[in-house]
This record gives sequence, structure tokens and C-alpha cells, in this order.
Amino acid sequence: MGTLSRLRRLLRAGTLGALGVALALTWLWFPGWYGRSRTALGSAQLPAGPFVALTFDDGPRSGTTDLLLDGLARRGVHATFFVIGENVEGNEELLVRMEREGHQVGLHTFHHKSLAEVNGRDFYAEVDRLRETLRGLMDQRDFMLRPPYGMITPSNRARAGAPIILWSVDPEDWSDRDTQRQTQVILDAVEDGSIILLHDIYPSSVDTALTVVDGLMARGYKFVTVEELFALRGVEPQDGKEYRKLPPSSG
Repeated sequence: MGTLSRLRRLLRAGTLGALGVALALTWLWFPGWYGRSRTALGSAQLPAGPFVALTFDDGPRSGTTDLLLDGLARRGVHATFFVIGENVEGNEELLVRMEREGHQVGLHTFHHKSLAEVNGRDFYAEVDRLRETLRGLMDQRDFMLRPPYGMITPSNRARAGAPIILWSVDPEDWSDRDTQRQTQVILDAVEDGSIILLHDIYPSSVDTALTVVDGLMARGYKFVTVEELFALRGVEPQDGKEYRKLPPSSG
């Protein structure tokens, strides 16, 4: 399903909030939004920032991902989930729910293997197998890629068939369960266009995420998916290119 059809479906399902509606109208009125500048679209058609993309790795996991989705839904916030293929079985409804509620889903390989260490055959087994698994569950057709550990060889970048999404804010929530520390790291480092990395497999990280959402919303931040952040910046994501953040244009 193309971007336009997907947006129409989300609008019909009522899963886009006020920000999503503004973005959807921009996309519907300007179907060639990829590669256009924000000015070309007209500032009146885009909501005001600052914007941030909240992203989660390593799920889905029953007992944490579902609680996170509950909390995000209560706050009207959309996020991006980079999922592992071996965690999909038994958690298919969580993927369907993510899409139904307006979240973006991306690739994090099938077995969480480093893409700096696999050859071409293993790369396709890790990435394409997951891509096809998700296409069998969801209407979404295109999936951005986040390599495990943020590492990928130039040859595997060329094989990716997707933009490569890294991050600019990382509290290393895998290293402890200290929600207070993690929250402070994020709040101190975030800026307009940041991409925040967390993991939806730890209860403490769910608490961190929801605390961060409340704190940043109080500062006026709006939460968007990674693909929405590209659209807001008027940037066309390129397959094989790495992106850590999408700050506003200085021009």
C-alpha cells in the first residue's frame, strides 16, 4: 500500500490526531512531497514544532509493548517500532495494533544479528525475511531499517533497500533499570528533530518513555513517527543512507 493509500486508511480509521490530519492533508494536496522543501509546501500548511521521534527496538514483547501502547494511546502519541523477526510469532496482534493506532513499524533484523558481520546471503535472510513477515501481517509495504548496535558495512548499506535510521539520543536503557537517570539523559539531550532510542522490552523503559513524553509535551514538543519527521522536514529518505536526526533547516 502506498503512502497516500495508507494515510487515507488511517484517516478513515480515526487513528490520526490533529498533527496527523495536518500532515495527511499536506500529503494529499501535495502527492510529490518527497524531496520538496518545507517552504515550497507553505508554512501555513504544516504544524509548528518542535518535533521529536520516539523509537523503540527489540520488541514486540507481551507484557511491555502492550503497556507502552496503552500509555501512548492515552497521550495521543505515535512512535516508531523497530522489531525483531523472532519476536513476532505469538505477538502478531501487537504489530496489527501498532499499525491500527498510527505507529510506524521498521526492521531490526530477524535474529538481532550485527549487519557489520554478515555476508550478502545472511543479510537477505535477516532483513528480507523480516520484511516479508511484516508484509504478511500488515498493510504497510515499505519498512525503514535500524541495524542492531547501529553497525552496518558499506556493502550491506547498498543491499538495504531502505533508509537506515540510527539515533541522536540514547540513554542506554539496556544498561540499568534506572528510570530517573534515563529520563534525565533524554530531557537534557533532546532538541528539535531528535530521534530517541529506547527498548520496549523492559518495564523500566516503558516508564521512562511515558515520563519523557509527559515532560517533553509540557515543553511543547510534538511526537511524530520517523516517516512523519522526514515529511515535516521536506526530506526524501534515501535507501542505504544513514540518518541520526532531522533538525529544522537553517535556511
